Amino acid sequence: MTDYVTSADGTRIAFDREGAGPPVILIGGAMQFRGFDPTTREMAHELARHGFTVVNYDRRGRGESPADAPITLAQTIEDLRALIGELTEGADDAVALFGNSSGASIALAAAAAGLPVSKLVFFEVPLDDDGGSGGAEYLAGLRERIAAGDHEGAVEFYMRDMPSEWLAGAKQSPAWPIMVAMAPSLEPDAESLAWTQSAPRVELWRGVTAPTLVLIGEETLPIMASAAQSIVASMPNAEMRSVPASNHSWEPKRMALTIAEFLVD
Repeated sequence: MTDYVTSADGTRIAFDREGAGPPVILIGGAMQFRGFDPTTREMAHELARHGFTVVNYDRRGRGESPADAPITLAQTIEDLRALIGELTEGADDAVALFGNSSGASIALAAAAAGLPVSKLVFFEVPLDDDGGSGGAEYLAGLRERIAAGDHEGAVEFYMRDMPSEWLAGAKQSPAWPIMVAMAPSLEPDAESLAWTQSAPRVELWRGVTAPTLVLIGEETLPIMASAAQSIVASMPNAEMRSVPASNHSWEPKRMALTIAEFLVD
């Protein structure tokens, strides 16, 4: 049954909670929410079986967490703060975060903002070069299209650097209208990616001392490997590992086991 928590500005955030044990929050990437992402739902179930309280939530502006544009990274972090408060009893209690794709850059921004995080697990964070300007330009282009109400153009713009067959397949899929409808919620994804270039990463992430596992698929795009290496080089307590995965996706049981092993280590 869906639960709800109220964020700082009054927005209701919908989530599923399963299992009992140390809390873990799953942060979806660009096109993910509970009703549109059976892979993460299955992974949440498997991770709960390993002895964790697992929260899988609809990010602001998606699924059962409706919100008006603009949708910002700061709001998204406050949504996470509200979820953490729901899961913990004291101000010093921490949760683990799993971030998928751009959900991982949101997790990083949340940890850097001081949210109580015990451990971090990332899968294929699509970061551009450390110190580059591409992220800011990308964010500006996305915001321009969202502000103009060109939601289809915003999704096309967001996917412009992905393999062309991914966009072509999406546009031919019955899922395309759902993807277009969630276009305003892509802004925090782009904003978090731009943030990773806003200062040297060693400085940005110096205070993020939680043990961090950075995962990439055994078959992946070149950008994912270089991004993972950049994260490990820039964080004080991060390690990198490959998992059986391809095309920016993973197998739920294997991912749940990988996360569980790291969290209990």
